[in-house]
Amino acid sequence: MFRGRSKPPGRGTGSGGPRRVARKLTDVYLPKHFAARDRAAVEAFVDGVGAADLVTFDGTKPIASLIPVIWDRSGDTGPGRLLGHLALQNPQWRSVAPDTLALAIVHGPQAYVSPGWYPSTARHGKVVPTWNYVSVHFTGPVTIHRDAEWLREVVGRLTTRHEAGRPAPWHVSDAPPDFIDGQLRAIVGVEMAITTVEAKEKLSQNRDAEDRAGALDGLRHEPGPGAAAIADLMQQR
Repeated sequence: MFRGRSKPPGRGTGSGGPRRVARKLTDVYLPKHFAARDRAAVEAFVDGVGAADLVTFDGTKPIASLIPVIWDRSGDTGPGRLLGHLALQNPQWRSVAPDTLALAIVHGPQAYVSPGWYPSTARHGKVVPTWNYVSVHFTGPVTIHRDAEWLREVVGRLTTRHEAGRPAPWHVSDAPPDFIDGQLRAIVGVEMAITTVEAKEKLSQNRDAEDRAGALDGLRHEPGPGAAAIADLMQQR
């Protein structure tokens, strides 16, 4: 787990004024043995997933939307910014006032872990099922952007990232300019000034070596991509 404060950001297009550095919105339950401390690995994980659940409060209830994101770490201090966009027709952004605190959750693979896989089950039976997973929580104040050039830059960066490495990558400039202009008018930009990053890897670190090996073998024989991905992460760690 790593925490930090970003430098106070300036005015955003939709902010209506300068934003203050926010207090942390919430704490994720994070026992020390499940905290991910390798900053480079956490950055690579978030970059690889490329999307987050943006959670805000509309005054009555929590609301959430899955949005594409870039973790912008280009600043000289602090944990950086999350940049993304929402559909204009999505009502969530209309309840985001200046300095609204938000939570963004980046999900990784997850899988059920059966106590039947542990050798310790036969020895003492004091075991229960559990769930292994990887996730990163970002918190911070959010600004909404309507400026076309801001949106064009973020959309361009998102496209470049996901098209990179393809035999014939698509570029925003490949589409007619008036068409792109219309598409940009149909979205709003989202910028989170990150104040806290909490990364969690629950990969059976609290079990002994025999139980971890049993869980790893059990996951290798489970159907579906989640179990295989969790097994790979356990093997790497």
